[in-house]
Amino acid sequence: MLWRLYHPRGRRARAVLLPGTPQVTLTFFVDNVLDRVENFDAMDVALFRSDDIKRSLFADGWKDDE
Repeated sequence: MLWRLYHPRGRRARAVLLPGTPQVTLTFFVDNVLDRVENFDAMDVALFRSDDIKRSLFADGWKDDE
């Protein structure tokens, strides 16, 4: 798991990275339901995408779930 977030309205989200060869799979869950799956040819690109989604959610009021 890369990160977990929560929204003050009670929602939760998380990103999970599944390493593989040749592709790396990045999955996003919202309220324990699969939201999207994205495949990448390189780990660094998948991590960048995960950070990009996280920044977007922060801008919408989401916070780190510790």
